[in-house]
Amino acid sequence: MARVLHIARKRRLAKRGRQTKWAPFWTVPKIYGKGRRVHPGRHTSVKRNWRRTKLKV
Repeated sequence: MARVLHIARKRRLAKRGRQTKWAPFWTVPKIYGKGRRVHPGRHTSVKRNWRRTKLKV
């Protein structure tokens, strides 16, 4: 990749980086109830990994 990124490309990469985070922890009891233990990553909108899925930016 280039040493200096265009600002538009950097913004697109930053947006995709935010989408890969886990959902907040309080979404689990809200959806399933108090007793169920589920990983918060299940509620993430976009699951992406730098090895598995490449971006088209």
